[in-house]
Amino acid sequence: MSPDPRQDDPVSNYAAGPPGHGGYPPPGYGPLGYPPPGYPPPGWGPPGWGWKPGVIPLFSNSATRGLTMGDIFRGAVGYIRANPKATLGLTAAVVVVTAALARLLQFLGPSNDDNTGLVLETLISAAATAFGTILLSGMLTVVVARAVFGSTVTVGEAWRRVRGRLPALIGMSALQLAAVVALIGGTVLVIVGVARAANGAVAALIGIPLVLLLIAALAYLFTVLAFAPVAIVLEQKPILAALERSFTLVRHRFWRVLGIRVLAGLIAAVVAGLISVPFSLAGQVLSLGTTEPTVLGMVSAVLGQALGQIITAPFAAGVVVLLYVDARIRSEAFDVALRAGASAGPGAVSFTDTLWPTAAR
Repeated sequence: MSPDPRQDDPVSNYAAGPPGHGGYPPPGYGPLGYPPPGYPPPGWGPPGWGWKPGVIPLFSNSATRGLTMGDIFRGAVGYIRANPKATLGLTAAVVVVTAALARLLQFLGPSNDDNTGLVLETLISAAATAFGTILLSGMLTVVVARAVFGSTVTVGEAWRRVRGRLPALIGMSALQLAAVVALIGGTVLVIVGVARAANGAVAALIGIPLVLLLIAALAYLFTVLAFAPVAIVLEQKPILAALERSFTLVRHRFWRVLGIRVLAGLIAAVVAGLISVPFSLAGQVLSLGTTEPTVLGMVSAVLGQALGQIITAPFAAGVVVLLYVDARIRSEAFDVALRAGASAGPGAVSFTDTLWPTAAR
């Protein structure tokens, strides 16, 4: 018989206690001033089948003890609706600032004849966009984590939670980028080398399988490292430990994580496309009668793309965090800890924030 995954878990018996009494938190859990999880505040209903204090149900709807795909997608939309200022507002700020910086660099940048200047401008713009994406991902992770318990968080609070983890997030992203560049660069070098040594037919014969292997390798990295940023923010893990943690959580549910992330990406792409279409059409109408796009036409097209990003980026981030929650529920019975935290009520955020880190092993 396999051991109970909750055995020796400090919160596994949270709801247990003397007969007729609510459970008591283990030593060190929960600040003073908050009721023990076994004694929810007035109006905070007792847990039941399908109990949903936040954006996901904390009692599984199936024997697998995990979240369904519908639970994950509804939760990814629900946390946006529950806290639009810290989701749509934050995303809008990041998108607008990075887009404005890119346009400013284009306006002040070198002429087309200055190749070095153009490369430098492109690198600065890409770095600014990457930093904005990393910052946004980290802060939205905090928003989702609070939303699981039915709590909200301000942009300032999210920033204070993430700022100390930014170096690790940036380092992890740089490491992933280096791996991707190495894979792509190695594949290109092999194909070019074969083409020079033999001929185009041989290069194609070898290159096609290599490209397919490259796609498979990138999909593998995209999936097994998906939870590393979440582990850095919520579990306060360093880079290598976060990468190992992500691999551990994903390895037994690789296809589920890959499939849901791909589906979420397709949904986000379709929604972003539908949002941008009217703005693109408006831009074309504004440019009628001219050989080049007008300023208003370009602004309209950029605005449509920005709105598409603002709407879909929080959804994609929410899906990743909730997949991480689902993986921990399935592998660690983490729903026990989540229910214990949620039973303290949405105001006990200093208590619920302590439930995410795992013990050092």
